[in-house]
Amino acid sequence: MGKYTNLESNVHSIFASVSWKAQGVITVPANYAGNVESDEYIRISIVSSGLGYNLHSVSGMLMIDIFTRAGEGPRRSSVIADLLDSYLVGRTISPTSGVSVQMMGSSVSQSGPDKDNPALNRAIYAIPFNYSEVL
Repeated sequence: MGKYTNLESNVHSIFASVSWKAQGVITVPANYAGNVESDEYIRISIVSSGLGYNLHSVSGMLMIDIFTRAGEGPRRSSVIADLLDSYLVGRTISPTSGVSVQMMGSSVSQSGPDKDNPALNRAIYAIPFNYSEVL
């Protein structure tokens, strides 16, 4: 597999884990075409933005849209952001030998009602990463 496929597999392995699933937050990838039957979920987008340390590495930003019920304030999205921090900030993900994704510090911005579904509030959680392969 190539670096982008490996990067995606490594990041999504966090959200496929038993411990994450036990948190009860529905998680979908970017460009998910199905209908999410919930008033609370997150959507994962991996944005590669530049070369990393060598030709087999890349840096970028993990962007996570946090959707919660509109009209209830930012509290629940902040709780989910803190939960994401506990799984991501300062962590190095290395499920495959010779491959690692290092996560940095996060930020959250409240965006207000979702343009596609005004019954949901949207917040954006962002965390920079460095992906590398040891050859």
